[in-house]
Amino acid sequence: MFIPSLNVADPSQVALKTSIGYLGSVIIENANVESIKSLIQETGSTLYWAKAESVDQAVQLWDAGVYKVIFSVDTFSTAHAENELNGIPEERIAVQGSVTQLGQLTQPLPSSLIVDTSVGDALNTEALHSFAKTVRSQLLPQGGERRVIVNEGSDSLVTLEAIAKLNVVNLDVIISAAHLTAQEEEQGKINIGQAFLVTATTDRADGLFTTMVVDERNTALGLVYSSVKSVSESLKTGQGVYQSRNRGLWYKGATSGATQSLIRVDYDCDGDALRFVVKQHGTGFCHLNTRTCFGTDTGLSALQSTLQSRKENAPASSYTARLFNDPKLLRAKIMEEAEELCDATDKDEVAWEAADLIYFALTKCISAGVSLEDVEKNLDKKARKVTRRPGNAKPKWSETTSVATPDKKEEELKKEENGRIAMMTYDLKDITAEKRSELLLRPIIDSTEIIGRVTPIMKDVRQRGDAALIDLTAKFDRVQLECPTLKAPFDEKLMQLDPQTKAAIDQAYDNIFKFHDAQMDRDTLTVETMPGVVCTRFARPIERVGLYVPGGTAVLPSTTLMLGIPAKVAGCSEIVIATPPRPDGSVVPEVLYVAHKVGASHVLLAGGAQAVAAMAYGTQTVPKVDKICGPGNQYVTAAKMVAQNDTSCLVSIDMPAGPSEVLVIADKTSNPAYTASDLLSQAEHGVDSQVVLVAVDLTDAELAAIEDQIHIQASRLPRVDIVRQSIPKSYTLKVKTLDEAVSFSNDYAPEHLILHNDKPEELLPKIMHAGSVFVGQYSPESCGDYASGTNHTLPTYGYSRMYSGVNTLTFVKHITSQQLTADGLNRLGDTVMRLAEIEGLEAHRNAVAIRVADLRK
Repeated sequence: MFIPSLNVADPSQVALKTSIGYLGSVIIENANVESIKSLIQETGSTLYWAKAESVDQAVQLWDAGVYKVIFSVDTFSTAHAENELNGIPEERIAVQGSVTQLGQLTQPLPSSLIVDTSVGDALNTEALHSFAKTVRSQLLPQGGERRVIVNEGSDSLVTLEAIAKLNVVNLDVIISAAHLTAQEEEQGKINIGQAFLVTATTDRADGLFTTMVVDERNTALGLVYSSVKSVSESLKTGQGVYQSRNRGLWYKGATSGATQSLIRVDYDCDGDALRFVVKQHGTGFCHLNTRTCFGTDTGLSALQSTLQSRKENAPASSYTARLFNDPKLLRAKIMEEAEELCDATDKDEVAWEAADLIYFALTKCISAGVSLEDVEKNLDKKARKVTRRPGNAKPKWSETTSVATPDKKEEELKKEENGRIAMMTYDLKDITAEKRSELLLRPIIDSTEIIGRVTPIMKDVRQRGDAALIDLTAKFDRVQLECPTLKAPFDEKLMQLDPQTKAAIDQAYDNIFKFHDAQMDRDTLTVETMPGVVCTRFARPIERVGLYVPGGTAVLPSTTLMLGIPAKVAGCSEIVIATPPRPDGSVVPEVLYVAHKVGASHVLLAGGAQAVAAMAYGTQTVPKVDKICGPGNQYVTAAKMVAQNDTSCLVSIDMPAGPSEVLVIADKTSNPAYTASDLLSQAEHGVDSQVVLVAVDLTDAELAAIEDQIHIQASRLPRVDIVRQSIPKSYTLKVKTLDEAVSFSNDYAPEHLILHNDKPEELLPKIMHAGSVFVGQYSPESCGDYASGTNHTLPTYGYSRMYSGVNTLTFVKHITSQQLTADGLNRLGDTVMRLAEIEGLEAHRNAVAIRVADLRK
């Protein structure tokens, strides 16, 4: 794909502004804010890009209506480091520089990266191709993909062949309007339509492109076909021109008068379907004289059509005509309906009153010659501004409705956004029993909707197997796989690690293995319950287990260790590890290395509900497992629950899961910096992380020291934006005694419990409910997460009251046996027969009776 650039100081290029503007994005050069405003006023639907030398200049450009601002690498890096771009969506930013400079940018990346290099070098640089593929696979938070764009300079002519080749290696290219033409042929220039369509694809034998025609509000008008020639003609004339399969070029409305004014033309994410955005004139698009080929309009479109019709030719008794002719009445009705909407309370009433207000408001618009499309353009224009007004009501309204109007300057608002990071504080002696119970609660998770989403995914995998996995991985992870699994032995080239990383993993492996190996129940329990009656219990491994290792952009060898080692120690014969693939379709080498060490038979390149379904039901290449273990998001948890509840599936799970959490008990002997660091180690997991500090007999100054450390340390964290959301929802509970602290902790039943108090080991006998306990100031939770030896897959959400964390026994089940001698049966027989008699189970009684009868002959 190409992006045109327009030098507004060159009259020959300005002549093309309308034609290239139809393509959506245009880079403006040599323009000031005022000239940009004028240009946007002329061509409002075009998304203009412009360069800025500073953030202040960028703000002016954004507020003027520029969609995307281009920074140099240095300007962007400085602004990012100083938090000057906080709150600016990534889709509004592009950065320009060399391949080396752009490759050194830290996350999060902007939406577009412009590479200063020649087209020839771009086509022959494998490192750039790999970089572009990785960048484009990292979706923007609001949806859409990032772009890497080649900029050779305005003096170079880029050929159609080069545009196509660059597209194959995930690169777009900037082409100066000086080298473009709307004419069919012009020496030394390429046709805009040809350049636009050279990267589009079609599977039609006639080479035509399926084209959806929509109006300004994206309502579908009809389906047509386009060719290079028809698209070029549309861009040249500004009309809806298509390719008739029978009659050649079709100028829409040329005979009927139902013409179309072109607004924009683009194609879909796969490049195999075009979209023409047009303003439809006349009776409509359809030959049946309806506005669309899909029946009559409804909703706002229908209301607008009716109002426009009433304005032109309204019956004498029409209420709408009366409104058009009586501005005072229309004003009164708008004010009346606005008040009724403000006073409405329940859902139906709000919808009813809003509909009335919209009717009168749109009548006002139509009477002034303003359409819904004009309103939407204004909304889009306002949305592009980044400078926000306080939004206070005018005195006239704030006085009559008693609205508090805070008088805050922008500097104060910005200070709030970057203000102190602090937890809420409660004192046990001041709160009611009801409030104490409330503090024990976690956020309510409504699983109904989530289960409704994962169930169709799981059904699809169950029915179509690998084909569904491949499709779902392409959909959710944007990775096209040929096969969804890797089978042992794994290629050593795929798990190459630097010596330091390998040594760290090996040390963690040894510690975790040692602790979990000691847990293994290898001896048979034998008890003679009475003479001649011997009962035994012995452990056997669960044969086939599935281990879910979350992925995405994170690297999680620790979770692979925590799940894989106990499964290996238990002796599971089939270990399947599921983890989402990286953008290039590979597995994180650290994860694959651990998979090799624990003896995994398969690695499934999938995440989410589809991975759980594949392991639960099995596919052509994924073995069905008997138990699924491992953490994941709410969709993974829901999928595990669905699988466990499906009796036809025959699979169990380790435990339910919720947001990560920690409870820290700290007294006067605690180190404020250590205590704060432990709280933050969980707060950075996610915005829903649960963090609790139980402060034992701390003075205000001692508690303030911890609070200061929370703010100082949090402000330095790369994930500070997450912490800013999780910490304010967390709290400190002040108590007088350790007994009160332990009592609250046991009621809370935390995932992680950290003891920062004098002689912490003496508290352990009192701890009844916790996933894992970290004893003393030199036992940070991080050690348990990675390498001390204990497991980090732990029960959350209060489930530590009845669940253990993952351990070796998670992967075994116990079988019991009993053996009776003749003497033993003779001694026990009467007891068994009488109990069977009481329960009315004669066959049970008889199985003993016939034997006892023989023994007593």
